[in-house]
Amino acid sequence: MKPQITISSLDAERLEDLIGALRPDDATGQALLDELARADIVAPEDMPSDVVTMHSTVRFAIAGSDEVRSLTLAYPKDMAQLPDGISILSPIGAALLGLSVGDTIDWPHPDGQLLKVRLLEVLYQPERAGEYFR
Repeated sequence: MKPQITISSLDAERLEDLIGALRPDDATGQALLDELARADIVAPEDMPSDVVTMHSTVRFAIAGSDEVRSLTLAYPKDMAQLPDGISILSPIGAALLGLSVGDTIDWPHPDGQLLKVRLLEVLYQPERAGEYFR
């Protein structure tokens, strides 16, 4: 069962525009659209501080290993400026959006295996920093 997700109305609007520009058969775009359809949508100023939003920097662990990673969730156009960026159009980027600290998700690895990823911390969240109109 997928964890409940929360997405800001600003992120939802921008993501719908982004998905609308993709090919209709784009699998990640369709998965992201499905995530938006099941999400609780809230005003940016009402976003809980432990939820992954666009431009959030998060720390997560990969189950079965000692690997802990930190990434910043970004739009494709912002990837060049972010050495630690992960695109919202990647499977892990789409999966991280809207998660709360403590949630676990399955991350499809390029070799076809499913890795369990647990969100440990939201290191930075624009909404928590009072940045609502980025």
